[in-house]
Amino acid sequence: MTFSFPPPALADVQALGAVLKRQGYAVLGASSVAQLAGVALPELMAWCPGWNDLPPDNYLRDGGRYRRRRHSCFEVNDGTVQQVAHRAHWQPLEYNALHGGLERHFEPMDAGLVGQPAWSQLLAWLGRICSGLKGAQTWFVEAHQFRIDTTDGIGRPTPEGAHRDGVDMVAVFMVARTGIKGGETRVFDAEGPNGQRFTLAEPWSVLLLDDARVVHESTPIQPLQPGGHRDTLVITLRAGGFQAEG
Repeated sequence: MTFSFPPPALADVQALGAVLKRQGYAVLGASSVAQLAGVALPELMAWCPGWNDLPPDNYLRDGGRYRRRRHSCFEVNDGTVQQVAHRAHWQPLEYNALHGGLERHFEPMDAGLVGQPAWSQLLAWLGRICSGLKGAQTWFVEAHQFRIDTTDGIGRPTPEGAHRDGVDMVAVFMVARTGIKGGETRVFDAEGPNGQRFTLAEPWSVLLLDDARVVHESTPIQPLQPGGHRDTLVITLRAGGFQAEG
């Protein structure tokens, strides 16, 4: 496995909130994720095969065939997690110049996964982090399973380029890197030149982003072996409601 940039500096579990407030992002290793979310790491690892059954993303405006995904929505309030009616994913052009302004209808996540107590514990934990950062309130959560493959020689995790998502917090969980090179993560201040580049590689490590303060992207991937792919779970939390065409 070849990386262009080193692994990220990991935040101490006791200092997570302070790190997020200071720099607008933080990275946690898988053991810290499991500890803080109250979920056994083997439970998280047992979800990985679910990325082998993602339908194609038929909305790629660059004509690519490299992305597969599922999408579901939830509300998190004071530790209570409730799945809501399935809905389209929508972003304004302000935040997604490539796919903004388009209602995108994806297949929902597997009921066997999102019905597990561990799933609710993971979302409840993210809700606590976001409330610590932004103030306690109901969080409107969108969860996306992504597989970026190299069937056509190159895959683009963020075809829209460096961007914000128009939410309050973004969590990018690395699920798997298999037979690829590239896929470096880049995080930059939204209002300045400062930034960091690193490779998120450990399964179930996570990048947490204060979406108002930073922009982020991942570089394209190329195969090191046939079938090379990059799997992630991206969870966004937003106050006030889901993004919807006004």
